[in-house]
Amino acid sequence: MAAGATGEFSSGESMCFSIPLSVILQLSSPVLETLEATPYTPPESSPLSIKSLLQSLLSSNSASCSNSNKEQIKNFFLCLATIASASDLRDSPTLCWITTDLTLSAKSALQQFCEAGLYGSVGEMVADLFGEIVPDLKRVIKETCVDTENEEELVSANVPVGYSIVAAHQFRWMVSQVGYPLLGKFCWLVIPCALTALDHWSPEVKAQGMVTFIHIANNVSTTELSWYEEAILDACCRNIPSSDELWYHVVEVSVLLLTHTQKGNPRSPCTGSFNPGFLSETSEAVAVRNWFDRMLSEMLGHLERQPFNKERRDAWLSLIEPVFDAMGLFVVAHFRRLFSLFFQWMHADDDQTVTLVLERLNAIIKLTWIRKSPHTERLVDELVLIYKESAARKNRELLRSSILQLLSLLQRCKGVQFESTWEKHTHDPDLVMLVSSFNQHQMQITGS
Repeated sequence: MAAGATGEFSSGESMCFSIPLSVILQLSSPVLETLEATPYTPPESSPLSIKSLLQSLLSSNSASCSNSNKEQIKNFFLCLATIASASDLRDSPTLCWITTDLTLSAKSALQQFCEAGLYGSVGEMVADLFGEIVPDLKRVIKETCVDTENEEELVSANVPVGYSIVAAHQFRWMVSQVGYPLLGKFCWLVIPCALTALDHWSPEVKAQGMVTFIHIANNVSTTELSWYEEAILDACCRNIPSSDELWYHVVEVSVLLLTHTQKGNPRSPCTGSFNPGFLSETSEAVAVRNWFDRMLSEMLGHLERQPFNKERRDAWLSLIEPVFDAMGLFVVAHFRRLFSLFFQWMHADDDQTVTLVLERLNAIIKLTWIRKSPHTERLVDELVLIYKESAARKNRELLRSSILQLLSLLQRCKGVQFESTWEKHTHDPDLVMLVSSFNQHQMQITGS
């Protein structure tokens, strides 16, 4: 059995390279046949034909090829990895032409390749190949990165970016095949390559880096990830202003990595409660809080630049709650910017945005009791206004139920301040149903 089958990987050569070339040729044949029959139109903007690239990787597996057996096997594997990766992301502009038949053919060849190498699973085989292939993929991705010394020039101006895009897809697919706990042994190898992808200027390369980090965060321990947390979180912050097509991935990976690496509670560990002066915080707690503050500030800044961008705000609202939960009372420091956005979004034309805003407000009020906040009176007024507006909305019953819950929460946490604001609305003829429902809700709470 291969070393990989036991989960232990030696520093020697991968067992894959002991597979006879005749077997590789046999496995390549049906894939190459299907590939050649697959329609493909090269994009006008790119000088690189992805189909021709894949054909060249498979065609190299011939007796007349001058490449070594090792290089031919690597090319064979990389071709299959590229094709297999297309099944995960059908919206990729580079690989969207790959058909289901071609993908199934490649996956079948991969399974047979795995069995020929005596591995227990494809994941074990991929892990055994990490050391041979990941450094090459990192180099290819880096070839078209922007030169940090001169951002106006590319490191390799004559290299088509398509090569880096394909390498990023190959890398993402490889990492996705290896799970916990095995992946943790290769953090030293895969994380630098994933960071290189995040630093790339191409949105498609960046996207593969982000998806890779999501898999890494879900399949390695916090301890294993902690060695790289500064570089990872800094890369996330720098990618927040990326293009809108990446925004969902940016928020998803940033929230996941922030809450995964910063396990320490950003609240003061000495007092166990909100400490406005932060005088008793340890240096570790300050460092944790700084990352939460920086990440949230970067996101809010990006949202403030286009507050009415529906896709941007809905993605953020649907993903951000774990950060609020981790920050607890420290969310109060961001109230001014948060409520400024919430008050705009509460009157959006679409029900989804309004529902998400009400859900996030519910979470924030429960976490903070909105203490030390001047926004209580306006929040009550805005909730009342939304209630009136909901009459014309499709999901009005759901919205009104959420509004009632928020008003009840505010009454419990703000007391007299709430009552003085609520009183002016109790005589509004358009709010008879809301006032009645609110009073009945409060009686139920008191009775219980």
